[in-house]
Order: sequence, then structure tokens, then C-alpha cells
Amino acid sequence: MRPGAPTVGAVRAAALLLALAALGSTLWYGVDQPGEALAFGTLVALGELARWGAAPGEREPAPLAAAGALAYALLGESAGSATTHGVLQIVAVVAAASLAGIVPHLARGRGPGPDHLARRVLTVGFAAVCFQPLYNSGAVVRHLGDGPLYVLLLGLLLVLTALWDAVLAALLLRARTGYPYGPLLRDELRALLGIGSAVCATGTVMALGVAAAGLWALPVLAVPLLLTQVSYRRYEAVRTVNRQTIASLARATEVAGCTPPGHAHRVAALSAAVGRELGLSGTELTVLEHAALMHDIGQLSLVDPVEGGATALLPAEEQRRIALLGGEVVRRTGVPAAVAVIVERQADPYREQPLPARIVRTVNAYDDLASAGPGTGVGGGPGAALGALERLRLGTARDHHPDVVECLARVLARGGAAGVTPAVPG
Repeated sequence: MRPGAPTVGAVRAAALLLALAALGSTLWYGVDQPGEALAFGTLVALGELARWGAAPGEREPAPLAAAGALAYALLGESAGSATTHGVLQIVAVVAAASLAGIVPHLARGRGPGPDHLARRVLTVGFAAVCFQPLYNSGAVVRHLGDGPLYVLLLGLLLVLTALWDAVLAALLLRARTGYPYGPLLRDELRALLGIGSAVCATGTVMALGVAAAGLWALPVLAVPLLLTQVSYRRYEAVRTVNRQTIASLARATEVAGCTPPGHAHRVAALSAAVGRELGLSGTELTVLEHAALMHDIGQLSLVDPVEGGATALLPAEEQRRIALLGGEVVRRTGVPAAVAVIVERQADPYREQPLPARIVRTVNAYDDLASAGPGTGVGGGPGAALGALERLRLGTARDHHPDVVECLARVLARGGAAGVTPAVPG
């Protein structure tokens, strides 16, 4: 059992119990104001249908569904008349609509995982619990009225709900990956400044629009978020093309026979895992991964290829020359300059390196040594990983930062990184 399995199981169980209780209560007592329930349920289902597949390890975006679910949770009036639906009905409608919208994606084998639905149920339940009892008691209207203070209250509740969702997302990622909680939470909070802010703003406007004009406001207010979603989808398509271009450039060294098959991918995956462990996140992590993919591209400029592609076994001057050649090649590809800097500085003494360059240098050396080629001095077979780590620890006086080496050892002890099957030290 993975160390974080109890946490993931507890979150999913809480969401399941809440959803079952909500569905049971709604079926037993019936649906209050079925028109509003149908309208918001349809919006959530259509939002899930309109989601697009995310790259592995990235968020599954469904902004329209999230905005519709939050708007229903914060709905106090519809066309000037007070609503009567409660917390459990809100959860039931959102859960059922989300399932209906996700099923077609699951049928094609690319739907979101159960964590997505668990977060949606718990987040909507949180928003509804914070707002509905307070509003239905009359305290909101009595003390705040329906003016700017009421709008401010909705905005505050949406911020709290977004923070709750970020905490849940980071908790689940921490449980599944073992990465430090702080950087993961920082990643989630940073995402709130992007499309997350559009979701929160649209949810507020939808709740206010329906309260004033009725359900006719929903399709009108959904259009801006749909346009935002289309623009974001195009942005993601550009990012995907960039990733594919960098991956193709990284494979050039393998096609040319300069490096062993899979070396660049292994170094990139392990570097990203070590980077997360050391607190990198967001753009820093992306730059690190791209630099790790392209760290050996300087070998394409060599007249005589390095035997086995193992640059870690070369003299320091030769490693430095290859790194500088690689940086020059990277700069000519149009990749961000930060990537080229890391490629150039990967052979510097670690005291002079930025953290990403330290990580790339150490992980590259580990993979070279753990391959147990001739002359590595670490032996072959299952003991290669232990021998490689021992060599890295011996090199902490100049070549490898002790914190990076120990962090790599912890990552390997947990099973390495997604998509990599490293030799695990005992």
C-alpha cells in the first residue's frame, strides 16, 4: 500500500458518503424548485462535456462546470423570489450532473479520475454549507441587504471555497506522490490567479444574475467563460506543441547514437521529481524539465561521440565544453533562455550553479553511473544504483550538492518518478 493511500481513501470516502446522503435525501423528500435544479444541473453537465484532456500530471480543466456548481451553491434568489433548495439538494444535483457529463469521457478512456469528482462534491458542499444556512436564516438580508456588501460576501465565500479546493488538491497530490506539501499548495494557489479567478468571478455573477433576472441569465453569462475556455484551450495546444518540439530535440541525441535510449526521458522525470522535493514549482519546474530533456544536446556538435553517452565519466574540462556547446544549440532553437542557462551551467562546480543546474548535473551523473557501463567503477546488475549513489556522495566535495544527492536518494527509495523504473537503492 502506498503511504498516502489512507489519505486518498479518506477524501474519496467522505465525498462518497456526502454524495450518497445528498442523493438519498433528495430522492426521499423530492426536488425543490426543479426548474433551477434542472438548469444548473444541465450547465454543470455541459461544462463537464466541454472539458478537454489535460497532459499527464496536469489539471483537468472544466471551468464552466465549476462556475455553474459554485453559482448554484451560492444561489439565494431566482428572479426576485427566495430559493428553497438546501445543501443536500445542491450536492445531489452537482454530483449527478458531473457524473452525467463525465461518462462520455470515461467511455472514450480519457475521463478524469475519481479525485476530480471527490473534490467537486466536497468543494460544492463546503460552499453550500457556508452560504445556504446563513442566507436561509435571514441574517444575510437583515444585516447586509442585497447591495455591495452582499456581493462582497459572495466574493469572500468564493475565495474561501477556492482555498479549500486548493488545500484538497494539494493534499491528494501529496498523498499520491509524496512530494512536499508546501510547493504543491503553492502550485494550486498560483493556478487560482489564472482561470481560477475567472471561474470564481463567473460563479458570483451567475448567482447575482439569476437572482435578478431568472434562469435566462445563465446562457448569457456562460458565453464569456466559454470564450475564455476556447482561448485557454488554444494556449494549451501551443504548450503541447512546444513540449513535443523539445521532446523531439531531446531524442535527436538518441537517434544519432550519442546517448542510450530513454536517457533524456529518465533524467527529465527524475529531475522533476527531485525539483519538487526541493521546493521548485510552476515555471521553475517546467524550465528544469525542459533543460533536463536537452542536457546532452551538445554531444551533437562533437566529432567523436562519447562512449556510451556517459558525460559524467569525462574530465571536467570536456564536460564544460559539451555543456557550452549544448547551451549554444538550445539558444538557436527558440527555447526560453532560462533553459539554455541551465544546460550551459550543468558542468560548473555546484557552489557556482543555480539549483536547477545542480539537479540536472546530479541526476544525469546518476543515470550514467547506474547504467553500469564499462569503466564506471560501480559494478553491474542490481548493485549499480547503490554504487552510483555512493559515487555521487563521494563527489559532494565539488561536483554534487549534498542536499541534491540525498533528495535523489529519497526519490529513488519511493520508487523514482512517473514513467521511470529506476534501480531502487536498498
